[in-house]
Amino acid sequence: MQQTKTVEIGTGAFVALGFAALFFLATQTTSIQRFEEGSYDVTARFDNIGGLKERSPVAMAGVRIGRVESIVFDKDRYEAIVTLRIDSRYDTLPEDSDASILTAGLLGSQYVGLQPGGSDVFLGDGDRLEFTQSAIVLENLIGKFLVNSGED
Repeated sequence: MQQTKTVEIGTGAFVALGFAALFFLATQTTSIQRFEEGSYDVTARFDNIGGLKERSPVAMAGVRIGRVESIVFDKDRYEAIVTLRIDSRYDTLPEDSDASILTAGLLGSQYVGLQPGGSDVFLGDGDRLEFTQSAIVLENLIGKFLVNSGED
């Protein structure tokens, strides 16, 4: 009887340690960073955002400088309005910078990539990025390739 209780307690402790390890991994591997304090919002309009989601990264030169705050549809212009929350440490982004929706890897998640412009005036809270490039939809590229190869 004593040996059965010892096995049950050991098994319970092993399962509890397993759950603790999973919780630790989940909290350490997710890349959710807070940009609430000391940040500013910039908007950009896109014809097609592909699979972009809220909380997707905003990066410049491969460095994460913010995240996608919100995505709404403009029913008058039929465009997606994407609000980007940029960390205030990066407050010297030229106002003529451009935003592109890029893919991490061949079939990875999408993010917003910024390319700096050459202006001496910097973006501030509530400003809008005028130069944007929509997401490249892989299905559309494959369809165009098949149509063009069928004509030859």
